[in-house]
Amino acid sequence: MINSVRKTVLSILNKNNYGYITPDDFNLYAKQAQLDIFDDYFYDYNYQINKENARASGTGYADIRKGYEEVIDGLSETKQLTQNADNTYFLPSIGTTLDDYYLINKVLCFDKLTGLVFLGEAERVSHANATYLTNSLLTAPTEMFPAYVQNGDKITVFPDTINGANQVKAQYIRYPKDPKWTYQTLANGEPVFDSSQGDYQDFELAIDDQVDLVVKILQYAGMSIREVQAIQFGKAEEQFNTQEEK
Repeated sequence: MINSVRKTVLSILNKNNYGYITPDDFNLYAKQAQLDIFDDYFYDYNYQINKENARASGTGYADIRKGYEEVIDGLSETKQLTQNADNTYFLPSIGTTLDDYYLINKVLCFDKLTGLVFLGEAERVSHANATYLTNSLLTAPTEMFPAYVQNGDKITVFPDTINGANQVKAQYIRYPKDPKWTYQTLANGEPVFDSSQGDYQDFELAIDDQVDLVVKILQYAGMSIREVQAIQFGKAEEQFNTQEEK
């Protein structure tokens, strides 16, 4: 999809001599465009759910919701958390799980001996409640009913007997990987698309988002080269698509 998006962007910008986007600039704009659309997924998904619950949508909107779910499911991960010390664990990051988390869905605890026997899902609690819970005989977390608090890029799990290296996993939605249009340079200096490069990365969005990607990249490119017409084209297309969806 990324090569098709780039071809469309260049075609529109070059049609009336708007300018040229280098591969590095395109990749920069593509990254931001993908993040913009990704952030909108969750708002749009909840919007569709609310419409269905209110019975204000037809069967076509169920397909839209399904499309969002397929993309979100494709970005869902379950991975073991890296232990920091004792019952403290690092949240998913490039340095620990090779990807940054967008949203933590669940924290799961397992036995210390094998790390395979599921004990229970940890409940997230606030710092204010953590002291009260851990000091109460009635509400103190147990290995079957654990809890955790978040401290920046780490979590602390209770009870503190959950302190093994293989005891805690997280189910989370990760950020999409940064798209990268890779190429080979010809003798005349012209870059030619080459998806066999080791750092090649396509967009991690639905194919239906291709038009939105083009529009958003045009907006970023238009701002960069200071061409009002390119910006207006991008905004007009985005407004048209938004009206069509509603």
